[in-house]
Amino acid sequence: MSGTVQPVPRPGAGRGRAYWAVADCLNVVRRHLTHYQRKPVYIAWQLGFPILSVLLYGYVFGGAMKPPGGGGAADYRDFLMPGMFVMTMAFGFINTATAVVTDASKGVIDRFRSMPMAPSAVVTGRGVTDVIIACAELTILASTAFAMGWRADGGFAGTVGAFGLLLLLRYALTWVGIWLGLLVPNPEAAGGLFAVAFPLTMISSVFVQPATMPGWLGTIAAWNPISSTAAATRELFGNPVGSDGSWIQDNAPLMAVVWPLVLTAVFLPLAVRRFQRLGR
Repeated sequence: MSGTVQPVPRPGAGRGRAYWAVADCLNVVRRHLTHYQRKPVYIAWQLGFPILSVLLYGYVFGGAMKPPGGGGAADYRDFLMPGMFVMTMAFGFINTATAVVTDASKGVIDRFRSMPMAPSAVVTGRGVTDVIIACAELTILASTAFAMGWRADGGFAGTVGAFGLLLLLRYALTWVGIWLGLLVPNPEAAGGLFAVAFPLTMISSVFVQPATMPGWLGTIAAWNPISSTAAATRELFGNPVGSDGSWIQDNAPLMAVVWPLVLTAVFLPLAVRRFQRLGR
């Protein structure tokens, strides 16, 4: 009788690289979501901020704003709500950057890199987690808007397409957030990204039509990727659009797809390259 001890095979042994990339990604997602469960203040901030923004801009400022084609505060809220959805998705990259730099500063990413796991899982896990959180944000925000009287009159297909464009923008900006999170030195510096996000959302069609701005500023606002998504979702939701006849606004649905693809094509490789260079 031989006393040789046979090694116990690891669960999933023999699986391909793609299997482990997906499995490790899901484990990282589970880890991130567990943080939200154990620290509800994160949920309160990320889901509470959109609700407060809707109430602030919809009721406090809404009476002084002019929707396209005229009308009162209720008509302006129909114009505003798709823009608020877009703004929430745009601000999400700051949360991404803060989460990434927090993990990096605490050595969590270094520990992940030292483990026998797919290197891509750290980055893709963050991206999948942010899309899940974005779905929760949109659900809460849409419910709040519905309670305020906002309606999507573009039909089921249009509504699904509009939310799809919103998530596409959020996914693209996730890579911007990951790259910035790996670039900034500490979580405090990540807070300064509001200085980037604020003009990015304000100089756009989120709150008003670019045609109401000075000529040069209106051109910048019209070509802002956020404006394309805002105009496209308004059209798909069946809400007031307020196009001025320019090419960029007349082709907003097309550009709402093109801009996120361009952002992903630029910042995804940058984020991966920056991750690979950590610790060198």
